[in-house]
Amino acid sequence: MKNQELNKGKGTGRSTRTKTQAKAKAKTGKPAHRAPKKNASPLKVIPLGGLNEIGKNMTLLEYKDDIIIIDCGMSFPDDGMYGIDSVIPDFDYVIKNSEKLKGVILTHGHEDHIGGIPYLLRMVRCPIYGTRLTLGLVENKLIEHGIDADLNIIYAGDTIKLGVFEIETIRTTHSIADAVCFAINTPAGMIFHTGDFKIDYTPVDGEPIDLGRFAEIGNKGVKLLMMDSTNALRPGFTASEKVVGQTLETIFQGVTSRIIIATFSSNVHRVQKIVNTAVKFGRKVAISGRSMENVVNLAIDLGYITIPAGVLVDINKIKNIPDKELVIITTGSQGEPMSALTRMATNDHKFVQIKKGDCIILSSTPVPGNENAVSNVVNLLFQKGAEVIYSDIADIHVSGHACREELKLMHSLLKPEYFMPVHGEFRHLKTHKDLAISLGQKEDHVFILENGDCLSIAGKTVTKTEGVASGEAVLVDGYGVGDVGNIVLRDRKMLSEAGLIIIVAAIEDATNEIVSGPDLISRGFVYVRENEDLMGAAREVVTDVLDKYMSSGVSDWNILKGKVRDALKSFIYENTGRTPVILPIFMEI
Repeated sequence: MKNQELNKGKGTGRSTRTKTQAKAKAKTGKPAHRAPKKNASPLKVIPLGGLNEIGKNMTLLEYKDDIIIIDCGMSFPDDGMYGIDSVIPDFDYVIKNSEKLKGVILTHGHEDHIGGIPYLLRMVRCPIYGTRLTLGLVENKLIEHGIDADLNIIYAGDTIKLGVFEIETIRTTHSIADAVCFAINTPAGMIFHTGDFKIDYTPVDGEPIDLGRFAEIGNKGVKLLMMDSTNALRPGFTASEKVVGQTLETIFQGVTSRIIIATFSSNVHRVQKIVNTAVKFGRKVAISGRSMENVVNLAIDLGYITIPAGVLVDINKIKNIPDKELVIITTGSQGEPMSALTRMATNDHKFVQIKKGDCIILSSTPVPGNENAVSNVVNLLFQKGAEVIYSDIADIHVSGHACREELKLMHSLLKPEYFMPVHGEFRHLKTHKDLAISLGQKEDHVFILENGDCLSIAGKTVTKTEGVASGEAVLVDGYGVGDVGNIVLRDRKMLSEAGLIIIVAAIEDATNEIVSGPDLISRGFVYVRENEDLMGAAREVVTDVLDKYMSSGVSDWNILKGKVRDALKSFIYENTGRTPVILPIFMEI
């Protein structure tokens, strides 16, 4: 699907629907709620990601010979995943049941909901359904991976039929445009998945969450509710995106220097508000960062961002614009090492050098795990004389997830018979469970699952089965998918902590004599020139072991390597307290 196809009928909101979708819409309209069949086969709900973690959200619904997937995301590696680029769900269960797969339906375009799609489509082929912006972001990813796909646009209010599943899409509000949730009619009853959401009565695009439709569905009966739990620990309500707009205007009003704003590239509403504020105060706008440029260009093409003529300027031409007339929107709000803002802070950016007086706004809050990276970038910016405004100082970011009072409202509207909290770490899921029980939900009707578990629904019987599918994380390192496991990560961890010593020796096969070496090569252990005595003594330890075992006529070199490794390991630990990786390499001559 090309961007031109995404663009067709802009403003009408209907002409891009495929023939299949149009037929489904005409046939079904609003899906009629089915009464669960007696003695029917069970409906299986199998989460493969997104539970006991933030990220890589993916949930399967399976009934007999039909499977649909809700979202297919990725997550970013934690500090212990050395060299890993991203983390995706394990698709093994999907691959084994690929003949049942009817399609993937997407709630919105954030990486933790769409980032795994290119990797899934390498292994199975199936249609993908999402809103215009969501599929535009998916298409950009697929182009990078060189993958063609069957992409189908859906709109809030549409109904599509995939196998036995009738899926109604309902408009919701989140920190990215075009977010939807799903009311899914199944033979076992209505399954409702909220996706990520918050209740914003005054969204930037003027399209609030469709609470009326939620109430209608709740009155007809919801068998199982799966709801976003990210902010279950936070009391009250999530503030509207308009709060950020008001704060930005206040900041712009008092600044006469250059303004640099870092935010999430996917938050097109935030970008639009920054543009509008820049125009109001007579400033030009430049975009920096590859992902920001890609998303902004896509959003402009699809009509989600509107920039007046003459406002947008190339980043390589900003030297010609006075500081008081310039705003730079950039990536790097999470302190990513290669992001544009980080490169500015470290003087590595090609076109932007931070100078005294610059006003830098981090319009985000650190994702858990990124706090140190963000703090380091903020410190570097302060050292260069910039004024840095971040969430601790001003309301320049609001969450895209519902807080406790919004969760209560959603439970009250949907009135589910059974509830399964999703999208969160265990503390979020447990807190959300307790909240549901406090609202009258029966405790034995609330289920906390782990990735790979299965919730089976058959009439009045709902059971949880553990370990039906693999819920393990699959690590992506460069072009390799799943070829780095715990053993490799352990070795990388050891290398990062104590370094490496390589022992090299050449041994004559006929006489068992050492004809060259042993030589010790150190990387990341000690600086050899300043520790010649230590390395010399270590070489003698290795020589003694080789002499002893070679003279005894040892023929198994694996045993010899083990003896050398153990002896040197003991010597190094006794003298330094360190445990470097020791790698013996013996060459037979």
